[in-house]
Order: sequence, then structure tokens, then C-alpha cells
Amino acid sequence: MTVEDRMRAEGHPLFPVVAAALVDDAGRVLLQQRPQGKALAGLWEFPGGKLEPGETPEGALIRELQEELDITVPPAALEAAGFASEPLADRHLLLLLYVIRGWSGTPRALEADGLIWCRPEEMEAWPMPPADGPLVRQLRAYLGFSAMTDAPGESGML
Repeated sequence: MTVEDRMRAEGHPLFPVVAAALVDDAGRVLLQQRPQGKALAGLWEFPGGKLEPGETPEGALIRELQEELDITVPPAALEAAGFASEPLADRHLLLLLYVIRGWSGTPRALEADGLIWCRPEEMEAWPMPPADGPLVRQLRAYLGFSAMTDAPGESGML
């Protein structure tokens, strides 16, 4: 974020949002496609959403994953992995990323146009919202990947 971005963001309310990097047994991460009719439609993102009044970030993420993907996540499965800060027109986005390796149920796209499982080293090939770029780099570091040593993997659409 540039100094100009920070200056524009001053005085704007903070907009906290939570996101999940669901990691399967093969080391792939789930992305969902933003639905038509919403801002940034067609882009791929980590599932999650905004906090409701009085919610903790963890509680909001568990609720959002149930609503969006029809999965149940135990609180102990949430690992804080990174964050992104992005000025928006009328507020300032604070995006908190959690890694989740255990859940009940099979993820289904209840609110998204599609789901895809992809390897961390492939994520930058998918068009994502601007705030997700730093999260991809943080996630790769968190999971122990480096751009210099990663071998290409396979991804699969759901």
C-alpha cells in the first residue's frame, strides 16, 4: 500500500472481513468464483465474508463457511495465517486469512458460481480481487512454498 493509499484511507471506517484457505489432504486450496451481479463478479477468491455486529472473526468465518459451502468447521481447526489491508472508496478493508485443514461435509457452491481446488503454486494464475494477492503470497509462505522451488501441480474443478 502506498503512502497515498494510506492517506486516502484515513477517516474511513474499518471493514473487517474473514477468509478461509481450506487445504485438502492433497495440499490443494479451495477457491470460489464470485457470482454474477456482485462486485468483482467472475473473480476467484477465498471463501468467507464480513463480520456481523458482535461476532468474533472466528465465529464469523465458521458461520460464513456453513452458509456458503455447507461445511462445519470446529473452532480448533482455524489457524490464523495472514492479513491484507486495502483502501476502498468509502471504507478500509481488513481481510483476515485463516488456514483450515479439517471440516465436516463436502464443500458445495451455495453462493458462488463455482469452486476449484488448486495447488498454492498455481493460485496466482487465477484472476483474484486485489486484496487477495498479498494473501496468496502469505499463504504460500505459511504452507512452506517458495516460488523458486515449486513444481507445477494439477488443479481440479468441482
